[in-house]
Amino acid sequence: MAPGVGLRMVRRVSSTRAFARVAPRFLPAMDRAVHRLTRGKVLPSARMLPGVILTVRGARSGVDRRTPLACVPEPDAGSWLLVGSNFGRPGHPAWTANLLAHPDASISLRGTDIPVRARLLAGEERAAAWRAALAFWPPYATYQERVEREIRLFRIERR
Repeated sequence: MAPGVGLRMVRRVSSTRAFARVAPRFLPAMDRAVHRLTRGKVLPSARMLPGVILTVRGARSGVDRRTPLACVPEPDAGSWLLVGSNFGRPGHPAWTANLLAHPDASISLRGTDIPVRARLLAGEERAAAWRAALAFWPPYATYQERVEREIRLFRIERR
C-alpha cells in the first residue's frame, strides 16, 4: 500500500539538511521527557516510525545512557534493526560506540523493558538488512549519500 500524504511529507522533510541540524537537538529530548512522564508508555517519535528507548552502558564512562531511536521491527525473527544514521551527519552516533563496547543492553518498548544483545552487521547479512531498512524508511538512503562513513547497522535480539 502506498504511504499516505502525511508519511510522504515526513519522509521528505526528514531527508533535508535543515532537519538533520534541528532534529538531533529537539527530538531525543522530547522523546525522553514524554517517555519518562508516561512511565514508558508513550514515545512521540514512534507515532510515525516504530521506536524504542535503548539503554546501554557508555563505552568510556560506564554510565547507563538512554537514547530514543527509531527501529525497524523484524517480527518474524523477533528482533529489531537499529540504524546508526545520525540523521546523515558526519560522525557515528555515540550509542553505536556504546553498543560495540557493551552489546548487552535493554530496550523499552511500549512500557516494557526487554534485555537485548546487539550485533553489528557486516557482509551479505548487512546488505539484506540495509535493503529492508531502506524499504521501511527510504530517507536512510539520503543519509548514506551525505556521509563518507558506512552507516552502522545493528540487529538486536532478546537475551
